[in-house]
Parts: sequence; structure tokens; C-alpha cells
Amino acid sequence: MLNEPGRFAYSAITRRPDFDWPGGRRLAVHLCLNLEHFAFNEGLGLSYSPGLPHPNSYNWGWREYGNRVGVWRLMELFDSLDFPVSVLLNSEIYDHCPEVMEAIRARGYEIVGHGRTNSEHQNDFEEAGEAQLIAEATSAIAAAEGVPPRGWLSPGVNPSEATPDLLSEAGYGYILDWPIDDQPVWMRTRHKPILSVPYPHEINDIPFIALHHGQPGAFAAAITDAFDEMLVQSRAQPLVYGISIHAFLMGQPHRLVHLRRALAHVAAQRDRVWLATTGEIAAHYAGLFPAPAEMQP
Repeated sequence: MLNEPGRFAYSAITRRPDFDWPGGRRLAVHLCLNLEHFAFNEGLGLSYSPGLPHPNSYNWGWREYGNRVGVWRLMELFDSLDFPVSVLLNSEIYDHCPEVMEAIRARGYEIVGHGRTNSEHQNDFEEAGEAQLIAEATSAIAAAEGVPPRGWLSPGVNPSEATPDLLSEAGYGYILDWPIDDQPVWMRTRHKPILSVPYPHEINDIPFIALHHGQPGAFAAAITDAFDEMLVQSRAQPLVYGISIHAFLMGQPHRLVHLRRALAHVAAQRDRVWLATTGEIAAHYAGLFPAPAEMQP
């Protein structure tokens, strides 16, 4: 037998209870904006200049562009389309660029925990250190927003084996680290179950553009093609469709023009789909399907 995560059983999407999203909609759509701050000259990073170390001025500046320029352009776009947003937040953003958080707070975006900084990954910590990382990020968000976040995406989408347990123990209700399904899935933890909300690996600008060198027009086409196909598929099963973007990538002008077209295509169907935050999706699903009794500790 191969090793299995042990947190959920296999389940064919064609053999599940039917349900609707609010308003009788069959497709829930969420847009995740990753806001990240990286350490300069140390820690992890993402290189866009081959042969140079990741935290150098060129790579650090490329990512910092998102916080200085890109995020503002993206918020203008979201405003124009009245698009709800889930912000996946490095808590270091609060100290680094508080003006950004003031603008986000004024718009009522959902804040989702995304670690302290993407210069570190949870999988590199012992359990006690990871628990402290989660606690510090959670406390910073709670202090600034008045309430702690309900959802979490691990920096680099690189959780440890203990991450679901630690998040459940810290009071989190849902996690975005597991791209296993097009519907939410309950996961076992040593505390109480946590809900896995679908988060896209494919409709995500990091793998599509930064890792696989996809062009912005192709990424926009993938957004609209996936949306159109899932709208058809959702007639048979209610589904969740997610779009994940980063301010330092899609906030670049030559990509923003394509993203505008793609999001306008999605927003034009708002009478047929549920535009929601990840937290709203988690809450609605959990209200319909509470965690199974056999998953309770």
C-alpha cells in the first residue's frame, strides 16, 4: 500500500449529494489576491533573473513592484467590476506598506492568513516553530482587523505534515493548501476537522507565468476557458472555481490588460454564478454539510 495523507477518503465527484450555492447558483467563483513581502538579501524567493541569487535587488525589486504599483492598479480593476476579493496576506505587509492595508480594509476584502512572509516556508520549521509562525501571523491580522482570519494558505503553498493540525488548533475553519477537488472537502486533524476549500494550481499566475513561462494572453484565455467549461459542468455538480493572482505579476501593465478582459468576461455572468470570497464559500458549505461525526476527535 502506498502512503496516503490519511486526512480524507477518496470520493468521486459524480457520487455526492446535490446542493446549490446561494441564489440557486451552481458555480461559486472566488478571486484570491496574494499580497507578499520578502526579506532583502536573505531567505527564500522566486527568481526572474536566471543566474542571480533570488533576494538580490533585481528580484526583490520585481516583487516589491506589486506592493508599490501593482496592487493599486488591481484594486482599481476590482472596483470597476465590483468583484469580491480574498486577500492572502503576509502579515509583514502591515508594517511594510500600511497604506495598502488601509485601502483594502476600506473595500471590505476578506483577509486570509498567508504566513508572516514568503521568505520562509512552514515545511522548513519544527512543529513548535511553525505553531509560533501561525500564532504571530494570526495575532497581527486580528490586531489590525479586529477579528482573526478564518482561512489560511501556507507561504509557497508548502505546508508541513502538521499544518492542518496546527491551524485547527489555532481556530482556523478552512485551508487552501490542497488542490484536490472542485468542491470543499472536510479533512481530519488531531483537533477538529478543517475544511479544504478549492484553491487553483492551474489558474494561478505563479505556476502558469513565473514557472512555466506562459504568456499573459494565454493565462487570460485559461481563465475564461476554465470558467466557461466549469459553468457547463456545474449543471451536473455544484462547483467552486478559483482564480489566484499575485500583485507583482498581474499588476504589470502588459498582463493587467489581459486580466481585465478575463475578469470582465467572468463578471458579465454574475447573474448566473455566485461571486464570493473563500470564507463565504467555506461558511455556506459547512452550513449545508457539517463535518462528519467520524472525523471528530
